[in-house]
Amino acid sequence: MELLSPAGDIHKLQYALAYGADAVYASGTSFGLRSHSRNFDSSELSQAVQSVHAAGKKIYITVNIYAHNKEIAHLKEYLQFLAELHVDALIISDPGVLMQAQQYAPHISVHISTQANVTSWSSVKFWQQAGAKRIILARELGINEISEIKQRVPEMELEMFVHGAMCMSYSGRCLLSAYLNGRHANLGDCSQPCRWEYYLKEKSRPDEEFTIEEDEYGSYILNSRDLCLIDRMTEIAQAGVDSIKIEGRMKSLYYVANVTRIYREAISAVQQNIAIDPELRHELEKVSHRVYSEGFFEGLNSMEKQYYDSSAYIRNYQFLGEIIEHENNWITVNVKSKFSVDEEIELVFPNRSGDIRMKAGNMINEESEQIFFTKPNTVVKIEIEGKCPSQGILRKRIEDK
Repeated sequence: MELLSPAGDIHKLQYALAYGADAVYASGTSFGLRSHSRNFDSSELSQAVQSVHAAGKKIYITVNIYAHNKEIAHLKEYLQFLAELHVDALIISDPGVLMQAQQYAPHISVHISTQANVTSWSSVKFWQQAGAKRIILARELGINEISEIKQRVPEMELEMFVHGAMCMSYSGRCLLSAYLNGRHANLGDCSQPCRWEYYLKEKSRPDEEFTIEEDEYGSYILNSRDLCLIDRMTEIAQAGVDSIKIEGRMKSLYYVANVTRIYREAISAVQQNIAIDPELRHELEKVSHRVYSEGFFEGLNSMEKQYYDSSAYIRNYQFLGEIIEHENNWITVNVKSKFSVDEEIELVFPNRSGDIRMKAGNMINEESEQIFFTKPNTVVKIEIEGKCPSQGILRKRIEDK
């Protein structure tokens, strides 16, 4: 199976590749559904394609808005630009955008976005006849349904989400954001109102508010858990899934890198027909996440999908920075969060066997002055024992939040 990771910007893209992704998905500054992600301008897209192809990997570009007339008017130039870059696929949900892509980027493969909510083999057949190469399946499908789709349409590539945030209602088609504050989810501007706290009002008593559940903190009745299918990788492979996808173009560099390397290791275990290390699940607890769920894996009524207590993330570990150079017994770190000399930290690398747990040793700043704690957005050197792999990430355990 292909491992497909998010690339919210060029830096995250590089880490996704280094930590084991076979392919990445990204967006330009228009026509994608993550308008608040950093995304890629034209120059950065060109650089991204070159970097990915130089690594022998693939890049898929999202063009998956449901377009209005004003968007259609500007599609031609953008699609021709992507065709000239030789991106590996376009991720599309709107039939009108698909028609434009077939006209202006005819040699680029089309992947049908999860926004199209494909939930049956008949729908897969429809998109196959329309010229699609791959279907990104709706998160609402169970594994038995996915297996049947593969059996009925074996020549179609199937991609499924295995990790990350989920939406209330059918994935990505929520209307609450547009209704409540004019930000349209289907145009990439979702404000995530499903994570807000809601109260009940009675029509004749507008000044009285009632919690929907008896809880002093309110109720989060629309708040979905996060998807995590690390324990079901063997079944996913047996169902014939061609690509597994990690959600998170707006997540941190640390999230992208760590989740990618864990699913890379899980795929390797499946390929070798060996048991998946239970520690992989524990490692996924070390990235920012909501309460995990296996979603609809066993079917629509398989388990609870919503989490009513809170919409807050669980954060047990803090991203401290990235290693940008290693020379002799010193590493140079681009610092993102504060830590101190003698504080226990972890150095994380693409292969878990290379991870290092240590107490922060001698530290010096850019002026070669000894320091005893770091400051965010600075560069420091830290003394370590021995060598370490390249492209490492620093983190530390924190109190549960």
